Amino acid sequence: MGDLPEERCTPSLPFNITGADLCGPFDIKTKFQRKEPLEKTYVSIFICFVTRAVHFEIVSDLTSDSFIATLKRFMARREKILNTFTDNGRNFVGAHNELKRLFKLVSNPDNTLDHYLGSPVVEA
Repeated sequence: MGDLPEERCTPSLPFNITGADLCGPFDIKTKFQRKEPLEKTYVSIFICFVTRAVHFEIVSDLTSDSFIATLKRFMARREKILNTFTDNGRNFVGAHNELKRLFKLVSNPDNTLDHYLGSPVVEA
């Protein structure tokens, strides 16, 4: 059996090193009425590489914006994330590019948002 990756063996806080993926679609009823049409939803799965804990978030669609909103909800519930590992899905790549553009905007030296937001950075 091969050795585990360094990220799985290094002690850290829960969800500091995280894997993310999406599964679905799932058909759900949003209202409890008899003839209500079903809506497609997806589930975003966040897995801690150290403790193997799992966190689920509901996602309305597969766009980058909805994944960024899911990531914000996840980060509001959990502590700071150091690394996030994902596959190369279009929504993950789009979210990565959007977060890089936002970080470039925020880390501009004459921008006052840099002092407000502090130093937590998510590496994707």
